Amino acid sequence: MAKRRRRINERSADRTRLRQPLLPLLVRHVEERYDHSRTLLEHASAAATDTPFTHAGRTYRRVLTEEDLTLARGGHRTPVRVRDDTGQLVQIEAEEEAAFWDWAAVETLRHSGARIEEMCEVSHVSIRHYQRNNGEMVALLVISPSKTDRERVIPMSAELFHVIASVIRRHTRNGSPVPILRRFDPHDKVWSPPMPFLFQRKIGSTRSVISPVTVLNMLARRCADLAEHHPAFRSVKFTPHDFRRIFTTELVNSGLPIHIGAALLGHLNIQTTRGYVAVFDKDVIRHYIAHLNERRQLRPDHEYRDVTSDEWDEFEEHFDKRKVELGACGRPYGTPCQHEHACIRCPMLQVSPKMISRLDDLEADLSTRRARAQSEGWAGELEGLDLTLQLLRAKRDDTQRRTQRPTIDLGIPTPRRTKEDQ
Repeated sequence: MAKRRRRINERSADRTRLRQPLLPLLVRHVEERYDHSRTLLEHASAAATDTPFTHAGRTYRRVLTEEDLTLARGGHRTPVRVRDDTGQLVQIEAEEEAAFWDWAAVETLRHSGARIEEMCEVSHVSIRHYQRNNGEMVALLVISPSKTDRERVIPMSAELFHVIASVIRRHTRNGSPVPILRRFDPHDKVWSPPMPFLFQRKIGSTRSVISPVTVLNMLARRCADLAEHHPAFRSVKFTPHDFRRIFTTELVNSGLPIHIGAALLGHLNIQTTRGYVAVFDKDVIRHYIAHLNERRQLRPDHEYRDVTSDEWDEFEEHFDKRKVELGACGRPYGTPCQHEHACIRCPMLQVSPKMISRLDDLEADLSTRRARAQSEGWAGELEGLDLTLQLLRAKRDDTQRRTQRPTIDLGIPTPRRTKEDQ
């Protein structure tokens, strides 16, 4: 059994190593697809019937089919349809809806590390917040008990919060609250109580919660699209659990302690988390396990007591110390900087969109230093500068892509009407 377990861990590590460098391509693909369909829908909605308009170098014309004319005569809303320059009829509303949920599923999975069942069970009441004394809001996401029957709370990054806010806004854009549905659990074979699930969509006249199989099929279609231009995707397919493993890989590679990673992932046993991060140097894990054992010996059980006011002030001060020149550091509480404050190289750095011009200045300075190192023959310095430039450009591209996201206005919430009010 031990030999079989090692072989399973090795295959999982190989799978993660193969898919981690391909994840940015998948993310860029679903983002571009959603941006294209969203802007095309905006242009088509503003265009008059039979009036041509241009989008992304192609000519489109909004049309009304016989079915649409029948709906219009009955006083019903007509869907937005266009014909492209090849004469093909495009159901742009349906395409935009599908592209949005593809983007939302990929972004939620890769930024939260949640299991696919946990993502499908996220509801409007799963959103929590913690307000600091200075008024700063820390967004939290409550993950319902799933595989391990263990509820957990994870802090939401800016990217994850934007996705969740976009989903909520899509459900409430007509002024109505998030619809309440019941979800069938295929594992427990029971129906859930009525809940405002976020990952739900309406197809035709039926509204239902998105199932794990739907997400799996979506990922298969997106990988098939990418395979036409990227040969690596011809033999590689993504599953929802691949995002969870890559999420763990990037966290531990950023210096996150393994026991904190286990808490974020909902693992009851730290050995399970170790299996997720088998792609790393074993010395890192060995030293950290030894560090945990030493700390446990130094801190007996009776020392675990209620937090004092000074300790709570120190905890709140941690959020202030995470603020750096280029944005914010995403390292968790109680962990020091693992990269000697080399923020450009640190994957935990969250660059502020206001500092993109500062990244341009840093790139110019690094390019000047690289030219000097190349002329002097400093091979070691040249290698380090090339790595820094590569990571700087990747961070800038990611920040610029985030700035293209539309601002989400959640509006003013309205109370639900009770049966007595009706």
